[in-house]
Amino acid sequence: MSARQQLLHAAKARVLIFDGAFGTQIQERKLTEEDYAGDLGLSADQKGNNDILALTRPDVIADITRAYLDAGSDVVSTNTFSANRISQADYKAESLVSDINIASGRIARQLADEYAAKDGKPRFVAGAIGPTNKTLSLSPDVEDPGFREIDFDELVAVYKEQAAALVEGGVDFILIETVFDTLNAKAGIMAVKQLERDLGREVPVMISMTLTDLSGRNLSGHTVEAFWYAVRHAKPLTIGLNCSFGAEQLRPHVKVLSQIADALLMVYPNAGLPNELGEYDEMPDTTAGLVKDWADHGQVNILGGCCGSSPAHIAAIAAAVKDSEPRKVPSPEPQMRLAGLEAFVAA
Repeated sequence: MSARQQLLHAAKARVLIFDGAFGTQIQERKLTEEDYAGDLGLSADQKGNNDILALTRPDVIADITRAYLDAGSDVVSTNTFSANRISQADYKAESLVSDINIASGRIARQLADEYAAKDGKPRFVAGAIGPTNKTLSLSPDVEDPGFREIDFDELVAVYKEQAAALVEGGVDFILIETVFDTLNAKAGIMAVKQLERDLGREVPVMISMTLTDLSGRNLSGHTVEAFWYAVRHAKPLTIGLNCSFGAEQLRPHVKVLSQIADALLMVYPNAGLPNELGEYDEMPDTTAGLVKDWADHGQVNILGGCCGSSPAHIAAIAAAVKDSEPRKVPSPEPQMRLAGLEAFVAA
């Protein structure tokens, strides 16, 4: 049975648990420049380059991953949100993109397999691909609306390099997350499809959108409905929402997406809204209580946490939804007819 089939099978029985934030956990360890830089000999300072820790302090990444598995995570992600050529250019570490992703994939894979061997319950690894700091839909220059810092094919190549290394590292799925620009997500999807052709096998994709305002739109202006219809052709294993706001603010948008998406729904919100210092104060039991309401209404299949979340948050969520019935994925046929009708009306 493939990893896709195993995840689908497990998700029919119960609400599954994703992991939480890596950045928050790394910050708590008060690492130094020496921790980040190691003996790689890079010309730029590396402090703050969390992704490179897979090479210089793999024990830190392993400890965090292990803490999430101990908390009950069925799916753990790689610490590779910014492990792409664009983001690593800020640290002059572009040459290490493949090494970082392979190493991070292997850390997560080894631990997932270790925990699965203990109790016979499968654990899965999602290779995390963040959005980069470039946008294909919008110009960064208000004086030149047509200007773009990057074109579609270049971004596809950036994503493909990262996805290929993550697969080499042993991930089960590619997670295109924190999508603020729908066209960027399409570049990520294209990269995975190209990789599938190269490998001659399926590479399941998970897609997660982030909202930039309370009306429920991302930066490129798409609602959750529009976003789903823009990416559903990729037949993602999961669709969902992450980051954005806290669970309370995501409530109406989770409800809408749960009604239309014929894929597993995975949601991992921030631990509330940040305070004036940019820190997250929402306690684990509060987050767990909010997302339990989604589970109790049959709206989610996989739950986790994003910014500000911790192993304590994940453990509280796991305990809160352990008896909840998972969301029943709607049949695709009615949704296909609805999408076709909307396209006809729009035309």
